[in-house]
Parts: sequence; C-alpha cells; structure tokens
Amino acid sequence: MQSADDPGTNSKSSYTDQLLSLGRTAGLDQVGVTSAAVLHRAREAIYQRKAQSLHNQMQFTFRNPERSTDPTKTLPSAQSVIVGALSYSSSGVNSFAQTPEKEDKLSARIARYVWSDYYAQLRQSLGEIARQLVLDGHRAVVLADDNAIVDREVAYQAGIGWFGKNSNLLISGAGSYFVLGCVITSAELTFASKPVEDGCGSCRRCLDNCPTEAIVAPGVVDANKCLAWLLQKPGVFDRDYRVALGDRIYGCDDCQEVCPPTVRFERKAENSTVAIVRKPAKPWASVAAILTNDDESLLSDFGAWYIADRNPKWLRRNALIILGNIGEASDSTVVELLNKYLHHADPVLRAHAVWAAARLGLNHLIDQTDDDQLVQAELRSLPSVK
Repeated sequence: MQSADDPGTNSKSSYTDQLLSLGRTAGLDQVGVTSAAVLHRAREAIYQRKAQSLHNQMQFTFRNPERSTDPTKTLPSAQSVIVGALSYSSSGVNSFAQTPEKEDKLSARIARYVWSDYYAQLRQSLGEIARQLVLDGHRAVVLADDNAIVDREVAYQAGIGWFGKNSNLLISGAGSYFVLGCVITSAELTFASKPVEDGCGSCRRCLDNCPTEAIVAPGVVDANKCLAWLLQKPGVFDRDYRVALGDRIYGCDDCQEVCPPTVRFERKAENSTVAIVRKPAKPWASVAAILTNDDESLLSDFGAWYIADRNPKWLRRNALIILGNIGEASDSTVVELLNKYLHHADPVLRAHAVWAAARLGLNHLIDQTDDDQLVQAELRSLPSVK
C-alpha cells in the first residue's frame, strides 16, 4: 500500500481511500477520518455536564476531560483519527422479529450492544488498519470502548453520523445500533469535508419514551436517572428507579427502539436477503444463575461487561431487583433465592433482597431485627414500595 508520505499526485487522498477501503474489507460498516485536533465542543459539554451534576459519579471520559478530548494525549505525534463503526443491528445477529426467546420466565434482558462482544470484533477490524499504518512507517493506536477518547464526537467530526436527541450517534439510513472506535495515527490523511447534518428534525420519541425521563433535553442525558448507568454504578440502587428497571440486567435500549431511523433500518433488514455473519447473540440471562453461580463463573459469562471493581455482587444486586419486578410469590425458586439473600453476609445484597421480598408481598420472610444501617434504611422505606 502506498503511504501518504510517498510522492505522487493526490497521494494523501489516495492513501486515505486505501485505508478506508481496508477498514470496510476488515468488517467495518462505516469508516471516516478527522483531524487529531482538540475536541473543544465535547470538552465544553463534559465540563458543563459535570457542573450540573448530570454525570452522577460516572467516570469514563468524564474522569479526565483534558485527556479524553485530545488525541495527542494518547499519541503525541497524532495528526489524524480514523473512525470505524460496527453494526450490532439485528440484521447481523437474528431477525428483528425473531429475537431469541427467554431461557425461562426468570430471565433478565441484556441490551443489544452486548448481545455479543462486538467491541472485540471492532478492535480486530481497527487493528487491520493500524497494522497497515505501522507497516507504512506511521504510528497508530487503536481505541475502542476506551476512556481516552470521546468516540461519538470523533465519529461526528469524521462525517459518520449526527448526534441524535438521545445523545447516540445516528448514521444516515442505518440508525444507531453501532459500536464506535478509532485509530489515532501520526499519518497525515484527508479529513471529512463536513459533519453530517441533523436528521432528527422535530421528532422527540426518545425523550417521550425514556422509562425514567432521563433525557432532560435534546442530546442531554441525566445519568442520575439513566438505567444504563444506574445498572453499572456501585452501591445502593436508587429506589426511585427500581420498578422502572423492569427486567433489565445490563443497559437499556428504549430510546433506540423507538427511534425512527433505527426502526426503519431494522424493518428493512428483516426483508434483506444479505446474510451478515456475526457471533451468536445472547439477549437474555438467567436471574437464578446470576444469584447462584460463583464469582468466577459470573466473570467468565459476563466479563465483557463493565462491572464495577470486577465485583459480581453488583450483578447480583441488579438481579435481586429484577426478581422483585418479575418474580412470583408462589414460585418456590423465587422464595428460595430470596431466603438465601435475606440472610446473605453482604448487607448491600440483603438490603435489595428486602426490597424484592416486600415488593412480592413476602414480608414474612424479612428479618425485621437486622440492625445493619443499609438494611434498616430499606426496612424504613417499605411502606413506599409499590
């Protein structure tokens, strides 16, 4: 492959095109290029969200805004950022109308973007571009699901898509079911001429259909209310949003499932005869398994997820809430699981078991004399359980 540093007419543009073609051949659905300049717009937004306390202790790109909005902090010699998008649409796993059935009635819903380890596939595809860049004498660093870069912003700058009102990146004609990553490189490449224009118009379905009203303004998500973040956040799960959690164990797709561009693409994919090869999908998890399996097994099964401190107790906490939402008081398995956790050594798990038991009307199982502070707080809140 000809390097951008090689002599020749339009060598930079030609080299860029070759790299983008390589990315598509490697499995990326969309590829674009932008400058490695500071992401001033994203930086301002991060500081604004933090000032308004909308991040709710979320770290990731909020941890160090100066770093996550400056590609040169990752690669000092950076000149360009190649951005890739990999689809996790149902066209790549199972038909939209044929989502795999629940394993059993005590099943927890998994957000689409972790039905399979799509980030592993994304890194592999981006790695093909990075390897070529290195072979051509350039430096290159792959970032995917990494707090070193605001991936949606570089994708926007690279002309991949526009920011939807749900804050996701929407790709023209394809919607938002994509994972994003990039290759930061020292190569001087040709950048996208301009970002994609807004395609949301007056639509506000995502705002109106968020189960906790977490989208507080177009493009602004309040993490204090967002189920996807609350599921990842360690500590006591906010009581105000436990019922709204429903059967979700990881992530929330509601704002995407009602998004017209995404829905249209899904319906179009149903009728497509093109087969897209993806790894097997896993849209459900067994609540009972999460509450009975050991730590090693849970980390093996769900290791691709973000789990605070790599401590599976947060999965168990979430599963207990789900048990309270979808379990039945007459189910012996439900009663057995609640009994186990009402006497668990961890007070965080006992506290959530108290909530779940009370929600199912199984108050007689609860030890009212438990003097742990967290459990006492749950006991005092029981009259408000609905």
